Amino acid sequence: MHKRSVTIDGHRTSISLEDAFWAELSQLARGRDLSLNALVAEIDHARGISRTGGPGGNLSSALRLYVLEELKKRAEANISRA
Repeated sequence: MHKRSVTIDGHRTSISLEDAFWAELSQLARGRDLSLNALVAEIDHARGISRTGGPGGNLSSALRLYVLEELKKRAEANISRA
């Protein structure tokens, strides 16, 4: 588990994720020509809630689910090309 600080809408927040998730998020951000902060902010906004709580789960969970969905898309694309 690794904790990093990111800036979302001008506010610093700390997020704890496993190293494998940080590595994949960094790769996904590079692939979209975004900074890691920009990708995390985009995912945070997609949750449709403020960082103070509410429905949608916490940001760490949202980041893990984003990585999972992107990896599933990649796997499905590879299967359809085979």
